[in-house]
Amino acid sequence: MSFRFAQPQPRRRPSLTPMIDVVFLLLVFFMLAARFGQEGALDLRIAGAATSEWQGPPRLVRIAAEGLFINGQPTTPSALEQSLSGLTETASDPILIRADEGVGLQRLLDVMAGLEAAGFANLVLVAP
Repeated sequence: MSFRFAQPQPRRRPSLTPMIDVVFLLLVFFMLAARFGQEGALDLRIAGAATSEWQGPPRLVRIAAEGLFINGQPTTPSALEQSLSGLTETASDPILIRADEGVGLQRLLDVMAGLEAAGFANLVLVAP
């Protein structure tokens, strides 16, 4: 009895086309889903960097764990704009903002964004 072995088939090389298609689809997805630019950026200055002299009454907004304070007096976020408008003559008057230790960055940014939306353009961050 004689056995005949089948002729070995030549190996097929795998096609790279499907893999390349997937890579290009992922590339297009991430390009379209990526966020470019600075959305919602706040103009921020650090206290001490200003060259102008201070004018007018003090305007210090302190963000603490227990609430908001303007010049040491407690206030609410809804009354913050009204309280500051009595202390400012123009929208470009500087407003000092100081966050106590332990206050989250998001809370600081929310207060600053609210002040900016209310028209206060000169916000100065003071280190605790």
